[in-house]
Amino acid sequence: MTTYKHYINNKWITSDHDETIEVLNPATEEVISTIPSGSRKETELAIEAADLAFKNWSRTPVIERAEYLTKIADVFEENKDHLARCLTQENGKVLSLSEAEVDTAVDYFRYMAGWARKYEGEILDSDRPNENILVMKKPIGVIGGIIPWNFPIFIFARKVAPALLTGCTVVIKPAQVTPNTTGEMINLINELDLPKGVLNVVYGKGSTVGNTLASHKKIGMVSMTGSKPAGTAVMEAAAQGITKVNLELGGKAPAIVTRHADLDTAVENIYLSRTINNGQACTNAERVYVHESVAEEFTERLIDKMKKAKIGDSLEDSSAEIGPLVNKDQLDGVVDMVKEAVSAGATVRTGGQTAGNGRGYYYVPTVLTDVSQEMNVIQDEIFGPVIPVMTYSTMDEVIKKANDTEYGLSSSIFSDNYHEIMRAANELKFGETFVNRENFEAIQGFHAGRKQSGIGGADGRHGLEEHLETHVVYMQYKEDMQ
Repeated sequence: MTTYKHYINNKWITSDHDETIEVLNPATEEVISTIPSGSRKETELAIEAADLAFKNWSRTPVIERAEYLTKIADVFEENKDHLARCLTQENGKVLSLSEAEVDTAVDYFRYMAGWARKYEGEILDSDRPNENILVMKKPIGVIGGIIPWNFPIFIFARKVAPALLTGCTVVIKPAQVTPNTTGEMINLINELDLPKGVLNVVYGKGSTVGNTLASHKKIGMVSMTGSKPAGTAVMEAAAQGITKVNLELGGKAPAIVTRHADLDTAVENIYLSRTINNGQACTNAERVYVHESVAEEFTERLIDKMKKAKIGDSLEDSSAEIGPLVNKDQLDGVVDMVKEAVSAGATVRTGGQTAGNGRGYYYVPTVLTDVSQEMNVIQDEIFGPVIPVMTYSTMDEVIKKANDTEYGLSSSIFSDNYHEIMRAANELKFGETFVNRENFEAIQGFHAGRKQSGIGGADGRHGLEEHLETHVVYMQYKEDMQ
């Protein structure tokens, strides 16, 4: 069993108290590691180290900062198998997805390194003679990065790569239930001679470590991916110092299947969008609205697809397509939501129960019909392989129902009719709309939600600029200096 330590100022630091947190393998329920439960003191020590390092790091030529990102990408790629197996062991996602997540993180570091000579300021004409206005872009300072448990390797890259590239320094708080991959990544990065204090890790609870990061006066921005309640707590803490927040929170993505849809495409991609990471992704398709003329055929095909999904531990069975949920709390939450829906009149067409041989947090892929718009399975996020299906008759009706949510992260439409697609693109109130494909964003895009799905965003040029602040310089000059 592995025991991890905080990583502060390029040193492994133990806590000044004995409290630790056990990490379980969700497939076996066995303890696989322990982490320290960090205190405010240790978090402040990491912030101070990052703040001290910021002066020199921000002055380091950007091309040199980019070289470190490339080194990180290379060492992650070289250790892909190890990182992927570690991720599956602590998270439960199937091994092929863990491998894909490492690949995406590698791409992310390399992509952000490519911005080294590309992001820029501006020079504006002045209203005054003999003056130019310089719009300079400068790193915002120390970034407090709070990582979720569902994509801990990819989100590590998303928090770290643009921050380091722009000259910011970082303090990372991994999720309590999936901290091992962060520890393993830091083990690799520690061999790369990254300057002291540029990247730090403090393990522990959000109520302690996360709150300290969000409220500390030396944090330039706190960037968190997680639930809406956690995001609310971060905003409340950040308000004490008027600290910038960047939040990706929950989602309740609608998937619209029109009468002009290719049903093979719709079924395959909605299945993928619902079951990726065992149904535990903010962008997952959470509810399906299918046109009444094709509803029966679509639903039967989706049921058949979900029934055939093989459940298991992919470290033991490489053919497994659905792994366990991350912990018992997540499993219990899914069980309760399905029971509540059935009590309110929903019909379980397949699934609707736990799985496994007495161990592991498995839930059978589930399709619900006879659901209504006001039910919790339509309104509230459900982190598990459960998909409710409703019918509609007009585009006016389905767009209204799709937008009827407090969330605004992702959405999708399946249609071969461009009139329907353009209506959806213009009228759906979500940060992303995927057309005839699965719900997964591109690193060169911009991943951002509306409403209660978050503030700010990540990826691409716009995500990079979240880590920069604007400094305007008014340059008055004399024509004759003789």
